[in-house]
Amino acid sequence: MAQSSDRKVKTNKIKVLGSITIAAIAINILTGQPISALPLSPGDRLRLLIPEGELFNGVYEVNIDGTISIPYLPALPVVGLEIPLLEAQIKNQLIEKKYFQAQFVQVSVTPLVLAPIEVNVSGETFQPGRVQINNRSPEIRAQQLSQSSGDYAPERFLTSALRAAGGVMPTADITQITVIRQNKKITVDFTGIFTGEEVTDIPLVAGDVVVVPKRQGIDSRIVRPSQITPPGILVFLSNLSIPANSNSTAGINKDSTGFPYGARFSQAVVAANCVGGTTSTNAARRAVLVRANRETGETVAIDRAVEDLIRNSKDDVTNPFLMPQDSVSCYDSTVTEVRGILDFIGDILNPIKIIRDIFGGSNR
Repeated sequence: MAQSSDRKVKTNKIKVLGSITIAAIAINILTGQPISALPLSPGDRLRLLIPEGELFNGVYEVNIDGTISIPYLPALPVVGLEIPLLEAQIKNQLIEKKYFQAQFVQVSVTPLVLAPIEVNVSGETFQPGRVQINNRSPEIRAQQLSQSSGDYAPERFLTSALRAAGGVMPTADITQITVIRQNKKITVDFTGIFTGEEVTDIPLVAGDVVVVPKRQGIDSRIVRPSQITPPGILVFLSNLSIPANSNSTAGINKDSTGFPYGARFSQAVVAANCVGGTTSTNAARRAVLVRANRETGETVAIDRAVEDLIRNSKDDVTNPFLMPQDSVSCYDSTVTEVRGILDFIGDILNPIKIIRDIFGGSNR
């Protein structure tokens, strides 16, 4: 019974501390004040210094269960706490256990290494799922251990988690992005990332859940490179129209299939060399944009006349934005197709030419 009671007290303490941290973040967001420190997560390393407290001084790492173990003190739940709250918690424990008197105890906690954390991202991102942010190479982690204090970790914020999940989609409602921590919710408006206004980024804790809701229709403002969208995308191009008989001869290579995020169908058509040439034969070419639904696998084909796409595009429906893994293919005009059929018939009716091509080819 005593152990059960202790566990309940410990759980309640964790919930209260988590609520305090969430409330502090929410107040900062509402008042426009910057968030002063990163909340702690498992794997973070801290240095504890207490004057006249040699028994307690040292370097500590947050355990997998979210606690730190300081000699002669009970395990302290610290996940989600900022440094000032942790210092106050340690101070209270030292006084409660009668190791120090309240008027004499001083506690200093400084971060040494902030660990990678895993969070879950769902909703309107290109690659939703569990992501790891703030990854550090072993060399950098070893270098940080030689520092006296401090660790700059810009990759442990909400914007980093959205980038790690592939970036937000054009249908994302960036005014209602939600972070869920210990059943508490914080809603953030990231419109300022695209308008240049002030934005409050939220530091994340291991186990946080990020939800990006869906809006009605596409938001053209956010279809461009930014902190929370992809810098670029890969699109597959194919152009076997005359005179090209392969993609390589059509000038399509790895350099022509990469586009900045925000490029449109018409730009892919130009990159595939579908535009230009003799007007009488090439102006009536057609291009097809093929897009697969990531959830159902259903393929959608958007067919456009090349000349009309280049000259008369006025909206997102006529000339849609390119998305990652889209495919664009070019087709010859009717004039070129008819000419090809006539050439084929001429070859059949002229067997001498066929024989000459066969034996001439073998001689070569």
